[in-house]
Amino acid sequence: MLIGEPLALDLINTRPLDTDLIATPDLLRRWLDLEADRLPGLDGVLSEDDVTAVRAVRDHASAAVHALLSGERPGEAALRGLNDAQRAAPAVRELSWDGAALTATEVRTGPPGVRLAAALAEAAADLLGDQASGRIRQCEAHDCVMLFLPAHPRRRWCTAALCGNRARVARHYRRHRTV
Repeated sequence: MLIGEPLALDLINTRPLDTDLIATPDLLRRWLDLEADRLPGLDGVLSEDDVTAVRAVRDHASAAVHALLSGERPGEAALRGLNDAQRAAPAVRELSWDGAALTATEVRTGPPGVRLAAALAEAAADLLGDQASGRIRQCEAHDCVMLFLPAHPRRRWCTAALCGNRARVARHYRRHRTV
């Protein structure tokens, strides 16, 4: 599982080729555990409805990102879906006194899946609204659909250790095979 990209890309990357890495509550929980530092406070049991809400956000984010990759305008349905998910559990900065100072903490209310979908839709909105969205790339490996935001302009693969290594081995084989 590819993680470490912007959160919205990590979400989109839970759908590599013909697999769905968040298809069940248990699989979604595994992914959330990997992303726990970026999605705090989302503990507890997840339901099929939670999975459905997160997968809908993933589909909308994916449609918008792929439209941008193709140089097209994202569809209204994708943008509306992301906006609706954010509106379902808006983030409120809640003030509290910790005994020494005021603290402001972002809080969302509602069921876990709605809160999670809102947080992920917000991450997608942050990515799509950032100039960096123009640098998003799809892995150049012929059998990979993963997306990444390259830190270096020459990066071509989602991971050098997997797709990059397979490409280098294939190139080496083509150059050195005997006919």
